[in-house]
Amino acid sequence: MSRQHASDCSSQSHLNRRRFLAFTGALPAFVTASQHAWASATPTFSSNPFSLGVASGDPDHRGMVLWTRLAPSPLEPNGGMPAQTIAVQWEVASDDSMRNVVASGTHLATPQLGHSVHVELDQLEPNRWYWYRFRCGDAESPIGRTRTMPLPHELPDKVRFAVTSCQNYEQGLFTAYEQMAADNVDLVFHLGDYIYEYESGRNGKVRTHHGSEIMSLGDYRIRHAQYRSDKLLQNMHAQCPWWLTWDDHEFDNNCACDVSEEKGIDPLDFLSRRANAYQAYYEMMPLRLRQIPRGSDMRLYRTGNFGRLAEFSILDTRQYRTDQPNNDRKSPLNEAAMDPNQSMLGHKQRGWLTRNLIRSNATWNVLAQQVMMGMVNRSGDPNNHQFSMDQWPGYCHERSELLRFIQDRRVSNPVVLTGDIHSNWANELRVDDRRSEDNLVATEFVATSLSSGGNGPDKPKNLDAVLAENACVKWHNTERGYIRCEVTPESWQSDYMVVDDVLKPGGKTFVRNSFVVESGSPKLQQA
Repeated sequence: MSRQHASDCSSQSHLNRRRFLAFTGALPAFVTASQHAWASATPTFSSNPFSLGVASGDPDHRGMVLWTRLAPSPLEPNGGMPAQTIAVQWEVASDDSMRNVVASGTHLATPQLGHSVHVELDQLEPNRWYWYRFRCGDAESPIGRTRTMPLPHELPDKVRFAVTSCQNYEQGLFTAYEQMAADNVDLVFHLGDYIYEYESGRNGKVRTHHGSEIMSLGDYRIRHAQYRSDKLLQNMHAQCPWWLTWDDHEFDNNCACDVSEEKGIDPLDFLSRRANAYQAYYEMMPLRLRQIPRGSDMRLYRTGNFGRLAEFSILDTRQYRTDQPNNDRKSPLNEAAMDPNQSMLGHKQRGWLTRNLIRSNATWNVLAQQVMMGMVNRSGDPNNHQFSMDQWPGYCHERSELLRFIQDRRVSNPVVLTGDIHSNWANELRVDDRRSEDNLVATEFVATSLSSGGNGPDKPKNLDAVLAENACVKWHNTERGYIRCEVTPESWQSDYMVVDDVLKPGGKTFVRNSFVVESGSPKLQQA
């Protein structure tokens, strides 16, 4: 692997990024101006232009983003759309039959953004459910359901949400979304690996990717469209608003800033590919205009809240990180991992996060992020420490400083939500997890993959050794599924939902284990 070391991404990456910004800095202004351009109001389509469904996301107490994308032929680079701007009508109602319309308008879908539609609403009533749909020509989209958040100063009785990540299309069916839809949650947090970039057949078990490993903008658009064509995924997007962030497979496996996992990849070529990945990601997700990418940069870290009950810090632990130590191989916590210059978050994001934590008046403060924060010796052998260098142990100085900050500033009820690892974990976090005598600081709930890896066993082979060696780990499991959370001012309960079979239709989803955290203490209790 080609690796380099730097304090906050390499200086070369900043030079490369400036070259992209030179010709992409005006893109947000172009998008805004395009909403006043001429567009076809009566297009005709050979098939359903709403084949990718509808979605909503990034909600607050005034509104949210409503999303769709026109794609009568979704597995074509342009979605089967003409190279012209198309007028799309949207409407929001307070009832599921769409009779009491409370907001409506027209959005122009441009070929420059893949005929995607991102409608930002800010005049709705707080803390209530709404329904929405789109029309284009004589075509009408499915009806989606969404909701606003409570007022920032209110303390709601509870919030229910699901946490998921890692949905490899080739390795398993998206069966868990069926139960998730039945759970009637207020929100979904998707913590990365929404798509996988690999070539067709590399991971094939139940179905196959379209095409070679994805590189171009058209490639990324097609791959996203293939995933979004899954009906269970479409249906879950239509149930409630989502908060989304990425990990590595939305772009390229184990990437770190502008450094490829593979040897000999030119950083400028790598950033060119990243620009394609980021644009397709924006086009396919219910994200606000302020998230629109500028070339190979896209600011995805942001905050949300559910009144004063919970504040969510949605993090990006991939785009700004320095290169993984030890060529990204599991290793002891060596000098490189402990280097103060190693950063998972980057200087700006880290400063943003600490400022938000200081200002927060929420009962629960949630870090929704990608890679495991628990310092877990994966070998289970006290004489052979094996920590993942792609996870927070590879950046253990910054990790310790962050947890010490949370401890010293007495941040209220910190909870970390994590994806990436294709297994369930329930962890109690300390400034240094190797020191079991130290005070607990935070709780971490790690969600297994939704489908990646195919079926996994309930009990990993070295489970007993891992539990004995790692005081921070209270439970570990390698089945597929998601986490269902219910949070009140007094307590947090996480139900680990697992699927008995993701390799064929008809799999059953059930509660494998549940843990409770009482407000005021990060200690995990069996529910």
